[in-house]
Amino acid sequence: MKKAIVIGTGAGGAMAAKELQGHFQVTVLEEGGEFKPFSFKVESLTRFRKSGLYLDEHMISGLFPYMRIQRASSGMVLVYGRGTGGTTTLSTGNGLRYDESLKKLGIHLDEEFAELEKEMALSTDHQKSWTAATKALYDACEELNLDPMPTTKMVDYTRCVHCGKCVLGCPTGAKWDSRRLLQDSLAHGALLKTNCKVTKLGIDRASHKVNKVYARENGKNVTYSADLIILAAGGLGTPIILENSGIMCNPTLFVDPVLCVAAPYEGAGQDKEIPMPFLMERDGYMLSPYMDYLSLFFNKSWRLPINGILSMMIKLADSSIGVSYSRHTTKELTKRDKERLRAGVADCKSILGKLGIPEEDMFLGTPNAGHPGGMLPLTSAEAESFHSDRLPENLYVADATLFPESLGNPPIYTILAMAKRVAKICIADQA
Repeated sequence: MKKAIVIGTGAGGAMAAKELQGHFQVTVLEEGGEFKPFSFKVESLTRFRKSGLYLDEHMISGLFPYMRIQRASSGMVLVYGRGTGGTTTLSTGNGLRYDESLKKLGIHLDEEFAELEKEMALSTDHQKSWTAATKALYDACEELNLDPMPTTKMVDYTRCVHCGKCVLGCPTGAKWDSRRLLQDSLAHGALLKTNCKVTKLGIDRASHKVNKVYARENGKNVTYSADLIILAAGGLGTPIILENSGIMCNPTLFVDPVLCVAAPYEGAGQDKEIPMPFLMERDGYMLSPYMDYLSLFFNKSWRLPINGILSMMIKLADSSIGVSYSRHTTKELTKRDKERLRAGVADCKSILGKLGIPEEDMFLGTPNAGHPGGMLPLTSAEAESFHSDRLPENLYVADATLFPESLGNPPIYTILAMAKRVAKICIADQA
């Protein structure tokens, strides 16, 4: 049986590994260790905010090593997961299809999405247990004709305990993350190497194939080889590995910036509500209720009791202008991006105003982002192959790096469908 190496255990990597195992002998390489949910009580930690102990967002990695922080050139905080499951363990569990930009290229993933519907437990059952504040926000959005819709979640609500920690690792396993796919592939014979950071790929120029995968595993230099390489180290990680291997990507990084507008609201209870219970699509951005933990700990404006803050998120479909390379990440917001953010802030203030909150009591969160991608975007010429000519023959990418533009929306479900397609192409090629 031919061998395959999958780099990364997030949505793309774990799905590719699961689909390939059995057709290939799969070895999965993960930079981090085994993921464990956040074990501290958030309420207890918030008591120390006024002490000045929480100086910088990078400190979150000390408390929770599976959440990594990086700053772009603009100062924007970039958040990503490190450990088995990648960023899916820190996600809000949204199961939403967003593939319009792919359809424009002639890429149709209907078959893959149909398979996902059979494999995943998708639900809006959470609506039955919304808090009073969430219901009030939903009603306000309806009155403003913003067309709110309950968010489809990849969550088993019979196991949900409404702890509000979805983005810190679900403690009960109610929320889906890609470790389930990883466990499936391991049960069928795949191998997993954790604490194994891939640094670069060795490319044989004569055959135009990857012949070595170089990594640091538990502090030692190691080398792997395989017939097929699937690179799914994430929108910030994949371009760096390619750069180190002599393959430059495009300066087309997007990150889906998030900005929250919040206000004091007695008994808000958003810390015990699921994040993003409903959402609204706007021109170039989306809106949704969301408790922003980075702002809660590190933004001085948010030093209110956690259960007394009501927050609305703006998630922006930013312009594809930026880079993520080994020495720096450059990401600036364009004039259009800033105009859309201002429009989103105005929307959020209108929504909160409907609840009787004075505008002078409202405050902004810390701009942050967690959906990087787009530096090796698919083109119409690659609609069938999912393979760029600049890549070696046996190297495929299977993460958000492939998106032609920002979704401005949760990407995990669409990444899963793309990874399924990549795996099918690889299986067909070796048949």
